[in-house]
Parts: sequence; structure tokens; C-alpha cells
Amino acid sequence: MSTITNTDPADTDHVAPADTARAFSRNRELVLAEISAVFRRIDPEQVAALVTQLRLADRVFVTGAGRSGLVLKMAAMRLMHFGLMVHVVGETTAPAIRAGDLLLAASGSGTTAGVVKAAETAAGQGAAVAAYTTNPGSPLAAAAAAVVVIPAAQKTDHGSAVSRQYSGSLFEQVLFAATEAVFQSLWDADAAAAEELWQRHANLE
Repeated sequence: MSTITNTDPADTDHVAPADTARAFSRNRELVLAEISAVFRRIDPEQVAALVTQLRLADRVFVTGAGRSGLVLKMAAMRLMHFGLMVHVVGETTAPAIRAGDLLLAASGSGTTAGVVKAAETAAGQGAAVAAYTTNPGSPLAAAAAAVVVIPAAQKTDHGSAVSRQYSGSLFEQVLFAATEAVFQSLWDADAAAAEELWQRHANLE
């Protein structure tokens, strides 16, 4: 845990580059070790259930708050490359969700108000819900047909023995890795060439 005793940038001038390099090397190993340990504890059967929901969906909607939401936006892009019809909740072009659709949600605590409300609304419209969370007993998990538990510390659990990183970072890191592995698994089964997927990449950049 870091403790800041003075915020004057001039007082950091005495930090030698070699000290920074050593700190980076040490923390690189910390981050990699924590990600690996938690990633390996994700239940593949839970992921398989989520992938089944993705395959069955007419359209996929993604939602999450803060950094988790940013991760799911990245996942949405990859699912679009794969050929799924994907919408980001809250964007002006996102249509109404309906039966046959899937809401893919992420919340470390599983209690994020906006995410839980979206899940309950989707379920009320007859859509399926799939969720990534640390908390299988959460309201988000209760609303979901498929739940992938990422056994990382919640962002407010500052004294957790699971992670030395700050405020939910481990959940978000493993969430990203999990969504990438899901995409890779979908792609493996499809066997489409990378060039075919690339044709769907944005060309108005």
C-alpha cells in the first residue's frame, strides 16, 4: 500500500531512476502474479454457460459502470468483430432490449445501482442476462441466467488478502482477460480468417 506524505512534485526529484525501475519490476511481477492466480480460479463451466447465452442471443447489450464498463466496451468491439449485433447501454443509438436479446453486465460488487437496474429491466422484458461479478450472492447475480464469478477483491475491500492493488484493479484486469478468452474461444470455434473479421473494423477513424 502506498502512503503519500507530500504532494509537492518538487519533493519527488530525489527519486533515482534506478529506484523507479526496481519498483516497476517488483510491481510488474505483483500484477502478473495476482492476475494469473485469480484468472485460473474462474470456473470454465460458468464461462461456457455465458458463451451459450451469447450464441443464442439475437442481439447483445453490454453495461457496466466506471472501469468495468470500459472493459465491456472493449469486449463489445471484439464481439462486433466476430459478427454479433452489439449495443452499448447508454449510447444514443442503443435500441430497446427485448425477448431474445442478451444483456451482458459487469459489477465487482454486484450491487452497482445502474447495472442492477438494467439487469432487472432486461429480465422484465424477457431478455436473458449474463454477468461477471465477485459476488455470487448479489442482486446482479440473482437477475442473471449465467454468472461468471471472478474471485477478486471488491473495490471497497482495501484490507483484502486477495490483492495488494488499489480499488478493484484486479477485478477489472481479470475481467478484461476473461472477455478476451471468451472472444478467442468463439473465434476458435468459428475458424473465420482474421481478414474476414477485420472487414468489420471501424473505417471512419
